[in-house]
Amino acid sequence: MKIVFMGTPKAAVVSLSKLLDEGHEIVAVYTQPDKPAGRGGKLTPPPIKEFALERGLKVLQPSKIRTAEETEIFRSHSADIAVVVAYGKILPPDFLYAFSLGAVNLHFSLLPKYRGAAPVNWAIARGEKITGVTTMKMDEELDAGDILLQREVQIYDDETAIELMERLSTIGADLLAETLKNLDKITPQKQNDELASYAPILKKEDGLIDWSMKAFEIANRIRGFQPFPTCFTFYQGKKLTLWKAKAVESSSSESEAGSIVQAKGDCFLVACGGGTLLKIEELQLEGKKRMFVKDFLNGTRLKEGEKFQTR
Repeated sequence: MKIVFMGTPKAAVVSLSKLLDEGHEIVAVYTQPDKPAGRGGKLTPPPIKEFALERGLKVLQPSKIRTAEETEIFRSHSADIAVVVAYGKILPPDFLYAFSLGAVNLHFSLLPKYRGAAPVNWAIARGEKITGVTTMKMDEELDAGDILLQREVQIYDDETAIELMERLSTIGADLLAETLKNLDKITPQKQNDELASYAPILKKEDGLIDWSMKAFEIANRIRGFQPFPTCFTFYQGKKLTLWKAKAVESSSSESEAGSIVQAKGDCFLVACGGGTLLKIEELQLEGKKRMFVKDFLNGTRLKEGEKFQTR
């Protein structure tokens, strides 16, 4: 099958690699433009670009795709189908219907749940135990096209969004290959819009911890909001990022939400909403490296009753 592949992050690389292994002809790879990264702001190519160039594939990085010129270029590839995996741009109708088999998307949730840009993050942040991957026929609505195939995946209790994304990338790539192999045999299923939920793109401010939330809700966000925006609070004016924490079962506190209940040895407890307690296990103070609580408390004196700030 002649394919135009469209994707950007590491997760998309797994799918592209799988399609090449399956013997498909990748006539072009579309990805986002190079972006500044790191302290020096050096232009850095997306993971998919690096992989595609290593494989000798044609790479295109248009900053705008809703132009007559880009539409003409897209059609000129004369592919059978467009395959989209976390491309990062909404495709115009001229792209969706440019090829005889249209466009197929791999989405990292069990649609219609978690439509949008950050389905893996929000599934964990909202405490889901089950998620999955979906292949669908793309239409003009965001993640609302007819479902082709789905595969259910369990979310492990301590799993971060980074870890879950790695698993879903592999499972999704296999599902994508299966979808293309059986495209003429699969009966597309309409999505039930009444069951839809959304996973909006994450912003930096989403990571600011609201200590009035219950401990398990904060712990889920800490797992879900990795690698960006992470979950953070402020201590004596410095940003404090929490990398790993869990709700303390069968415990309660009368302390004010956001205040330190215990900070001794390897036990760092913070009061949260509803009288719940959060046990912090790994954290990082602004200007310092990530460390375990015991190491952090050895070098930082915290007083019980002190309260974390929102700024």
